[in-house]
Amino acid sequence: MADDLRSLIAAELAVAVDARIAAFAAAIATPYGDAARAVLFYGSCLRSEQLVGEMLDFYLIVSDYDAAFEKPWMAKWNRRLPPNVFPVTHEDLMGKVAVLDEADFHSLNRADASAVSVWARFSQPARLVWTADEQAKAMSVEAVAGAAPTLLDLALAETQAPTDIVTLWEAGYALTYSAELRAERKERARSVVAFDEGRFREFGHAALPHCALKTEVSGDAVRVAAGQDAAAQALRNRWPKLRRNGKLLTIARLTKAAFTYQGGIDYLSWKINRHAGTNIAITPWQRRHPFLTALYLVPKLWLGGAIK
Repeated sequence: MADDLRSLIAAELAVAVDARIAAFAAAIATPYGDAARAVLFYGSCLRSEQLVGEMLDFYLIVSDYDAAFEKPWMAKWNRRLPPNVFPVTHEDLMGKVAVLDEADFHSLNRADASAVSVWARFSQPARLVWTADEQAKAMSVEAVAGAAPTLLDLALAETQAPTDIVTLWEAGYALTYSAELRAERKERARSVVAFDEGRFREFGHAALPHCALKTEVSGDAVRVAAGQDAAAQALRNRWPKLRRNGKLLTIARLTKAAFTYQGGIDYLSWKINRHAGTNIAITPWQRRHPFLTALYLVPKLWLGGAIK
């Protein structure tokens, strides 16, 4: 990645956060000892700055899954179906932390990732709220640098006609929401970009030169350059697989969370109720049998349209 894109990402990741977030991040990293490399904060709470009573989103990057987990089966599942996700609390704050090792964090932010979840999130603003050392900081910047070009490439392949850079970002996020089981309203993609259009415009201009598709840019207008039909078609051909993998992986991860994430069923119902306007109530029996409940609940919610 060229210095312009990397420098934008480094500056954004370094923006100061509320002291409570920094303390929370240090508390997340501490139990993992020398295996902990970085903690990143992202998501809706970063945009709203509302902390108390919200579910805060973190990624913990570790050197190696075997070094991070005492239980071999936890390392095995994180390697086979990344990430593992855990509930976390610190003082009066609560959140969830997804665990990836450095190699997976890098590869899942790139175009050959099998699903959209990591690069879709880290093409959006994030904060690097704890690092083990300068090498871990540089690793984080380089990993995140793959996210924006990946999203814009796939969005360009679908649009091709001249469009505005801001509109291109919106199209990209709409596509990523269709590639996961997300309890999101239709206007979600627009709201993510509208929060700071200037940021997305600046990052878009910096990322476009690093897309696989060559583009013609005039001001904020962008189009795929002539002679890119075969490359664009190859990228468009990726979306059916990304959609299939994304939905299957979401089901698998939610089911896995039934035995790796204490209170995972309650979190699932909270998330869907919040975003889809439903009123799902978890029974005591379902709470005692989270794995069976996940097998029943996730497909039911999908078929019922609460998540798409």
